[in-house]
Amino acid sequence: MQFTRLGNSGLSVSRLCLGCMTYGDKTKGWHGDWLLDEDESRPFFRAALEAGINFFDTANGYAGGTSEEITGKLLSEMARRDEIVVATKAYIPWRNAPNTGGLSRKSLMQAIDDSLTRLGMEYVDLFQIHRWDDETPIEETMEALHDIVKAGKARYIGASSMYAWQFAKAQEAARANGWTRFISMQNQLNLLYREEEREMLPLCEDQNVGVIPWSPLARGRLARPLGEETVRSKTDGFGKVIYPEDEADNAVINALEALSKERGDAMASLALAWHFTKPSVAAPIIGASKPHHLEAAVAALDIELSAEEIEPLKAPYRAKFPTGMAMGLPGMDQVSVRD
Repeated sequence: MQFTRLGNSGLSVSRLCLGCMTYGDKTKGWHGDWLLDEDESRPFFRAALEAGINFFDTANGYAGGTSEEITGKLLSEMARRDEIVVATKAYIPWRNAPNTGGLSRKSLMQAIDDSLTRLGMEYVDLFQIHRWDDETPIEETMEALHDIVKAGKARYIGASSMYAWQFAKAQEAARANGWTRFISMQNQLNLLYREEEREMLPLCEDQNVGVIPWSPLARGRLARPLGEETVRSKTDGFGKVIYPEDEADNAVINALEALSKERGDAMASLALAWHFTKPSVAAPIIGASKPHHLEAAVAALDIELSAEEIEPLKAPYRAKFPTGMAMGLPGMDQVSVRD
């Protein structure tokens, strides 16, 4: 396994992060029938640790909070707490009532305590804001996050999908007031969604912020040829919203399949390897629900793509309307962490 420092911090993370959204109670939340329960999840945590992965990402909104429960339980069984890096997120409402979501001081203080209870941990290594909150002053959010760090409940803080100007505004609010700054940006980045190349990636590279992309395989679309389906692809409503059928995307997938046949490497490995050509990318967040998913991800670390190989993967791309910036997407208004 390869390791890197996350942003301008001293935190050492594996170049792959295991995303834990896959693990949870499928009867909770909005994720679908592709979730794995505790017993089904156990082999993947074991395999990730054996592969050298020390970085695990979850959120209070995944599977009604049960993702955090499974993540905490299995890691406590298998790993030493001081050797692993555990990240979680807050923003998504956990109940349909005032103050039960968003990034107000009240909500964040409640969210971190609830997450720690579910994880069974005294602290998380990385506490992230899941989205931008238009209804809360950014100064309130950043001071609350700073106080969470100073209270010892989080070691570092990070952000997730937002516009570059918003991220810059948050960082400046922290700098100007002597508060803790974000060390990471968890944004949507893959061969089918490259809008982050315009502003966010250059900003993160310039400011030495570690990028930990979510959906590096575009919800699995970059892991298989066109026409192949999985349980997740059939039932993942959110995935269908952010990755609708598109001719340009199909051309990218076909180019990736052709390169896979030429090199003898899995499509997923090549799609992940592309991320490591981006200087600001620290660790793509990978999902794993089958053993070969982890194998393909680890194989990506040894792949070096030439400019000639990358060009056909990039050429068909067409600009997209930014997605993933807010949770106000079709079907997301019913998201609940706890009823």
